[in-house]
Amino acid sequence: MTPLMIAALGALMVATAFLSGLFGMAGGMILIGVLLTIMPLPTAMVLHAITQMASNGWRAFLWRAHIRWRPVFVYLIGCALALGVWSIARYVPDKPIALLLLGVTPFMARLMPKNLKPNPDSIAQGSFYGFICMGLMLMTGVSGPLMDTFFLGGNFGRREVVATKATCQVASHLTKLVYFGGIIDQAATLDPVLAAVAIAASMLGTTLARRILEAMSDAQFRTWANRLITTVAGYYILYGGWLLFTRNSAMAF
Repeated sequence: MTPLMIAALGALMVATAFLSGLFGMAGGMILIGVLLTIMPLPTAMVLHAITQMASNGWRAFLWRAHIRWRPVFVYLIGCALALGVWSIARYVPDKPIALLLLGVTPFMARLMPKNLKPNPDSIAQGSFYGFICMGLMLMTGVSGPLMDTFFLGGNFGRREVVATKATCQVASHLTKLVYFGGIIDQAATLDPVLAAVAIAASMLGTTLARRILEAMSDAQFRTWANRLITTVAGYYILYGGWLLFTRNSAMAF
């Protein structure tokens, strides 16, 4: 990869880490879309995993005093179960179905009865969402807006949402790194210079977002985070639906 391309990816990683640093979401979904267009899937997944581990790990460290550890451990139980299932099945849906799954799931969570609405303090829900979100990550590279909807469903403050979700994401992306770098394609390679740039850029973007997150209120955070989830999920549904429509139209002729 040329130095110019590495520099461009570094700038993109700073921007996406900044966005994730503000809301704990969305940056990784933008980044994976770009990476998948310029490199093979296993390599893109490995680079994305390293980038997101650095971004989320640094974010978790910056807000370490606000991590809610019980939801983290319960969520990781579901992640471990998903890894076991997907390591056996190795199911990879086609792109339209994957996009529709990512887009529909957060709206399904919002439509659940009140007593079943997302609650990150619930042991049963934590394991269930961990399993589903990890499954989505192993199929598509990201857990999508569903994980964000889950952590916004409790009584966490904005710092607790960002810190707790970031901690879960470190383990989730480590799992993805093992899955794509060791189980799916053991030959997946990554330029060490690009990996170093990815780590540094992710930490920089996360650091730049800290002061703005401090200045926000919890109400502002939830309002904008929910709008962001709706926008991203809606885009996935429209894009996935369009791809499915065009594919079926082409097959009909």
